[in-house]
Parts: sequence; C-alpha cells; structure tokens
Amino acid sequence: MADEQQFIEDGLQRTQIDEFFADELGRAGYGGMDVAKTPMGTQIVLKAEKPGMVIGKGGKNIRKITTELEERFNLDDPQVDVQEVEEPDLNARIVADRLGNALERGWYFRKAGHTTIDRIMESGALGAEIVLSGKVTGARSRVEKFNRGYIKHNGEPAEDIVDSGVGVAVMKLGTIGVQVKIIPPNAELPDDFEVYDDVEVEDYVADTDGESVEELLEGEPEEATEAEVAADEAAAAEPADDAPDEEVIEEEVDVPTDDDVEDVDVDELEEAVDEELDEETEAEAEELMDEMDDDEEEAEQ
Repeated sequence: MADEQQFIEDGLQRTQIDEFFADELGRAGYGGMDVAKTPMGTQIVLKAEKPGMVIGKGGKNIRKITTELEERFNLDDPQVDVQEVEEPDLNARIVADRLGNALERGWYFRKAGHTTIDRIMESGALGAEIVLSGKVTGARSRVEKFNRGYIKHNGEPAEDIVDSGVGVAVMKLGTIGVQVKIIPPNAELPDDFEVYDDVEVEDYVADTDGESVEELLEGEPEEATEAEVAADEAAAAEPADDAPDEEVIEEEVDVPTDDDVEDVDVDELEEAVDEELDEETEAEAEELMDEMDDDEEEAEQ
C-alpha cells in the first residue's frame, strides 16, 4: 500500500475509533483519546471525567471495549489506559457535550452560551470561543458566537495549542452544532512578550565586535595621499593590454549647400512621376495579355 493511502486509512480508522468511544462513553464524560502504535501492540489513552464508569465494576466495561476494538477495528493487542481529566471545564470535548445536553434540556442558547464560556474563563483559560450553528430559535438557521479572552484561528498555534471540541444537540426544529475552542492556562504563544521596568538595556544587548554604525557616521572620511592619487591617474592613463587597436578611417562627405540646390517645379516633378507610372503599368498589362494569349493557344492545340 502506498504511503498516501496508508495515511488516509490510519486517519479514517482513528476517526471511527473516536466516534465509537464518544457513543459508548458519553455518560462518563469522554474527553478525547491518543493512539500510538508500539511493537507490543496499540496503546490507547482515554481521557474521561469519570474513569470509574469507563472501567466498570471489576473491569467489565474496559474488557468489553478492548474486545470490541480487536474485532471491529482489527487492532493488534490493544492496551487501553484511562486517565482522569483534572479540569473538565478546560477540556473542549467535555464542554461541547455539556453545552449540547443543556440545549436539549431546554436551556435558552444565549444563557447556556454565556454561562459555559464564563465557567471556562473562571477556570483560568487564556481565551475561549463557542460557536452554535443551526436553528437555535426559529425556522431559519444562523450562527451565534461567544468570545472571551484571546483565541487563535490559524497557523501552528491553532493546531498545537488550541484545544477544539465538537458536540451536537438534537432539537425538535433540527440539529444544532456546537464547536468549542479553548486556549489552556500557561500556554506559550509565539507572540507573547514581557516588559521589564527599571532595567538597563546594556545588560540585555550582546557586545558586537568593531565600531558601531553611529561611530562610523561620526568619524570623518580619510583623505587620499598624493602618492595614491598619482598612482590612480597613471593607471587610468595607461591603455589596457588586451584592448584591440582601433583604426580611424576618415572619409570626406560632400554636403550640398544652398547654392547647389536648383529651384525645381513641383508640378513638373509630379507629371514626370505619373508618366513613368503609366508607362510601367501599360508594360505590365501588355505582358499579362501576351501570357493569356499564349495559354489560350496552347489549350486549343
């Protein structure tokens, strides 16, 4: 199998496994997963708000999940590890599911959105965004956004730093999509900077070798000595060895003067030109007629 096709197959399998966990572990507060293939098998790390419900009584539920992974997705010796989510309000997947459940229970979308995003910011997030799309109030679909703090939408920080989660709320009028983005606390963004007060700039500026630009500008240019000037003039006066010899050819050109130009009648010149043109045209016409006569004679013979 080609590498490109293998990437597609792995991504599709990962998405199917994620959907399977979301359906099976929705009540346990499923918060995402990490899949890593090792020489010993496939290592899967589950994040859940309630790990006890994922494991089940005596490990019954976790064994059922392992068996399903082997039979349904053809995973070699899957090893499932369950981790508890320390702060559920900072997990975008859990927050999206909670908000979807609140909408299904009849919460007004504005109240549910503002309450959810306030809880996210109170947990210490640097920024958050909630997007609700669908028939939130009437028969016409629209998009409602709730923003707090600072959020990244594109680039490498949006992929590596921002935690994204998607949920669904099934309503009478239709399905409402819930999208949540959270920047966790202590996230190092590429555009972060710090301002220090009462600090000497020289302590943070590296020493450079040689003179600075200001010193070079302040200094006066050095004057060339008489010996250097004489050497430059001599080099400019000497012809180059590789230069080809140039021959100067003088030609005398007779330039007509006003005395040499005779007065010529313009009308006479035009008549002479017309006569020459008429003679040439008649000659060409006679030649064409002769050729046509010759062609006719040959055709009759």
